[in-house]
Amino acid sequence: MFKTRISLVALAMIAATQAQANDQADSKGFIEDSHANVLLRNAYINRDKKHGTDDQIEWGQAFIANFSSGFTQGTVGVGVDAFGLYAVRLDGGKGHNGGAGVDFFKPSDTDPANSPHNLARGGAAIKFRISNTVLKYGDQMPALPVLQYDDARLLPESFTGTLITSKEIEGLELNAGRFTQEARKSAEGRDSGHLKSINVFGGSYKFTDNFTASLYTADNEDVMKKHYLGLNYVFPIASDQSLTLDFNGYKTDIDKKFVEKASLTGDDNTIWSLAATYAFGPHSITLAHQRSTGSTGYNYGGYQSQPWGTSDGGSTIYLANSYWSDFNAEDERSWQLGYGLDFGAFGLPGLTYKVAYVVGDNINTHGFGEGKEREIFNQVRYVVQDGPAKDLSIKLRSSFLRTNNAVQQNGYNDDGNEVRVFVEYPISIF
Repeated sequence: MFKTRISLVALAMIAATQAQANDQADSKGFIEDSHANVLLRNAYINRDKKHGTDDQIEWGQAFIANFSSGFTQGTVGVGVDAFGLYAVRLDGGKGHNGGAGVDFFKPSDTDPANSPHNLARGGAAIKFRISNTVLKYGDQMPALPVLQYDDARLLPESFTGTLITSKEIEGLELNAGRFTQEARKSAEGRDSGHLKSINVFGGSYKFTDNFTASLYTADNEDVMKKHYLGLNYVFPIASDQSLTLDFNGYKTDIDKKFVEKASLTGDDNTIWSLAATYAFGPHSITLAHQRSTGSTGYNYGGYQSQPWGTSDGGSTIYLANSYWSDFNAEDERSWQLGYGLDFGAFGLPGLTYKVAYVVGDNINTHGFGEGKEREIFNQVRYVVQDGPAKDLSIKLRSSFLRTNNAVQQNGYNDDGNEVRVFVEYPISIF
């Protein structure tokens, strides 16, 4: 994998014919290029469990403020990024809050049945830029296939460390970083996730307007080494038709210490997905296959303060069949049929709909028989197009997950119905 990564980067550099324009030379200044915004997010998740486990219900209001300065002028530009997060619990549903998969507000260590009524967290990072290369140190939210912060709940995760992002050659982006702290999305404190350290390296290259490839690797101390390959190709068919092929794959080698801590069945996993999406007019149809092999399932997310947590980001799963279930169990094979519709073609711009049916089988349950699961996913989203509420978005999402007895006895998954309601309103300050 290492040789493949080096080969891809080398090929990208050889193939590149021109460098990017010099971003630092075009800097207008620290204040002049500054931006600030606030996102108001009202989030509700209800997970109706079917076999004895308490339902998980949480509802909260979040205020997510971000500030990004410009860079000072000169050969080396200097700037600052900062964020402030505040959340209020509107309903934790006594006895239903604190579910590991919802995690709006971290339950009290002394009284697990209760969660705090509000929480606040902030962070800042200093950044330096030379030409088109930026070095950032401090609190940040990395978005890489092997370290992707979770922003799918009430508040986002954040990590503390150093990240270098270089875009010196047109179409090529290189990333290298080291992070030593993780802030849990449901808690205060910069190291509430108990991360030891994680080193990340990789890049992506846009070979043509239609073909992009990515290679990344991460070394998560005392947890695992993870490698990622992504390939995306778009075949234009007509002015309003296209076929997109999207491949994503991870290879993970797990540290023996973590195997014991998380009570895993083995120390290696390879998982990949291939999705084909045919888009025609306002419609899209997706067919996808995903396959997991190795001595255990694909592990990601959570926090090292939890026995099973990896602290590599709750969205570090760039795979096609990831909805409520990730279909990532040991030896699991899964297939998806999906459909999407953009109502803009019918006079309702901003309204979209997606439905997907995923079925998985061949799960190794270690003595309970072949494991199987299936999920029906629905999502409606509307974004206000103009007027005083412009950019206000409403997202309604539901999943119906069903498993067989082998999966339930093994403890990998369980039956349930999930509903999510997210209302977001971005406010640009300057």
